Amino acid sequence: MSKKFVFAAMMAGIGFSPAPAAADDFIKGLAVGIIGGAIANQPKRRTTTVRRTTSSKPKYSAARAQNRETQTALNYFGFNAGSPDGVLGRKSRAAVTQYQVLMGYVASGQLTEFERNFLMTSYQRAQAGGATTATLIAQNPRGVQGLLLDYRDEQTGGVGARSALAGHYGLPPVIAQTVNEIAKSSDPTAEQLVNRHGFIQLADINGDGQTDYIIDTSVTGSAFWCSAQACTVRVFASTPEGYERNDFQAFNVTPAMFACTRGTCSKTNDGGTLMAAAPVPAPVPAPMPQQPQTQMAAVTVSTGGGTAPVPSAVPSVQAPQTAAVSGTAMPSFFGGGAAPERSLASHCNMVTLLTTTNGGYVTADTMTDPMAAMGEQMCFSRSYAMANGDVLVADLTGVTAEQISQQCAGFGTLLKDHVNAAALQPRVDVLRNVGQFVLGSGMAPAQLENTAMVCLSSGYKTDDMNAAVGSALVLVALGKAPYAELIGHHLSQGFGMPERADLSLAWYGQATEALDSGAKAVFGAGMPERVTLLKAAMGGLPGGAAPTAQPVQAGTAIPVFGSE
Repeated sequence: MSKKFVFAAMMAGIGFSPAPAAADDFIKGLAVGIIGGAIANQPKRRTTTVRRTTSSKPKYSAARAQNRETQTALNYFGFNAGSPDGVLGRKSRAAVTQYQVLMGYVASGQLTEFERNFLMTSYQRAQAGGATTATLIAQNPRGVQGLLLDYRDEQTGGVGARSALAGHYGLPPVIAQTVNEIAKSSDPTAEQLVNRHGFIQLADINGDGQTDYIIDTSVTGSAFWCSAQACTVRVFASTPEGYERNDFQAFNVTPAMFACTRGTCSKTNDGGTLMAAAPVPAPVPAPMPQQPQTQMAAVTVSTGGGTAPVPSAVPSVQAPQTAAVSGTAMPSFFGGGAAPERSLASHCNMVTLLTTTNGGYVTADTMTDPMAAMGEQMCFSRSYAMANGDVLVADLTGVTAEQISQQCAGFGTLLKDHVNAAALQPRVDVLRNVGQFVLGSGMAPAQLENTAMVCLSSGYKTDDMNAAVGSALVLVALGKAPYAELIGHHLSQGFGMPERADLSLAWYGQATEALDSGAKAVFGAGMPERVTLLKAAMGGLPGGAAPTAQPVQAGTAIPVFGSE
């Protein structure tokens, strides 16, 4: 009955609706009544509430995880991809482009499957290498990015490899080639020969401040290189154009047995010597003695409010020179010519060779000589500084490496007084004056920071210690405290400034304290054991008013290197 009544009511409503609006309202009300009645007529049931939770995992989690791995690998090799968040945005694409440019791929900003596989395989290999990887980074001119090139060249059999992976053992290519040549006709392998005592001897034979190499085949035990009278000895003398090879026959070789003028060498004792290289040039007659001459030289003296040039007679090279300073004659017995500065590049070649021979870097547990440990870490941080600068240089357009070198040399000249002061005054006084230089430069801090990083790299590459140390001072003054480690190294090792291990402690301390406080490491990121080693070595070092800050000289421009 109820169903018939409802149906009749519906029909009546449809058939006699006075207006469309009223009909709509009626139908809606009817529908609500029917639904409500159906619910009311349902038997009572026990109801339960089911709560459903959804996972907060982001979409495409597998793809994002893969992207995070890519970003981590790019960051490790010095291509700044930003925080590894799994989103390959503008910064990550720029890092990919830099990676592609370095490797010679098409610079698209998008990784192909092959390019990504090579990147990830190289990263995993570097991580697994431990101390060996650190050694390869330190001995490679391009630092950590050089690993990629070495891995590539090893894989493809290319000739561009520069590390022990490609058979160079931390040696200059021409010398490593000789090692490989000798190893082909000897029982020991090339690696064994490099580690064999006396096979390679290092010395500065021609007095140019660069490392020369002596290779003695008598320690190979091979009859191929020796006769009953003598064995082949090869002396590689450094020149501005590269190393020149000189061949001899001798036994019981020592560096004192040879004398070199530039690239041409001879034995100091002629018994049984056979020269197979260029003949010894005829001796140059000694110059006739000249009478002492004088020339006017400007010497600056304090005038209370500044400095003023004072003419002073300076004798020539042939007589002891004196310079008038505040009315007191100061003798100089070296004719105004300074002895050739020690080459840090050459020194680091020697250090990395010894590191390779010793099987890796010194640690806090294995350290026996604190000065040697600091020297090793100096070359390590130098390699990182050059690699960090290369990342910035890759973003520069319209400027050549030679132009960068020239501008950075001028930058070093502006900072020379501050570099000299670092070996004389306490750290706080030096940084106060460098801070005044920074304020007087007229450059924005970020711009000056990039410039200093580029010139730090350039200075190390060209052995310009004023540019390198001066740039490090600027970076520390700008608040980049970890770079103070470099000043400590230069003071403790005596490169670019007099050796002052006592003053180095304050600089080392500033760097290690900053790292302990959470500052981002700029050398060997991800290697906390370095801080432990630095602290341990500091304990073994011997255990210092301020110059007027020099304004930027008129006509001398500070170079501007920046990247977006």
